[in-house]
Amino acid sequence: MSSRSCEYGVGDNSYKMAGELAGLIKLVDEFYNNMDTFTESKKIRDMHSNDLSESSKKLAYFLSGWLGGPKLYAEHYGSINIPYAHKHLSVGVEESEAWLLCMQKAIDNQPYEKPFKIYLIEQLRVPAERIRMVSAG
Repeated sequence: MSSRSCEYGVGDNSYKMAGELAGLIKLVDEFYNNMDTFTESKKIRDMHSNDLSESSKKLAYFLSGWLGGPKLYAEHYGSINIPYAHKHLSVGVEESEAWLLCMQKAIDNQPYEKPFKIYLIEQLRVPAERIRMVSAG
């Protein structure tokens, strides 16, 4: 299985490894459940509206295209520059790490192969860091 890790990020391989849209919805639901649950994520949870249904949809749609699948976010909402879309928020190292913790725990609970879990969280660190760098925080 480790030989597949070199294929992540090629075509729609990562999208398929994540279980396509249904798998991404499960991941995002667990991610936001973690955000509601973990005390470390209270600040970032408070940056969201009480109803997370739109945020969940947007994140799942974004991840779909980001992982090489259908570009659902662009189809439904237009183009997005992730760092600048979050620029108005106060995101420092603490908030970025809390976001990554919620995502790491969600990834850990998915039926992905271990090398893909490692690959995915490493890839997600890139936009998390870019958001932190342009943030008002």
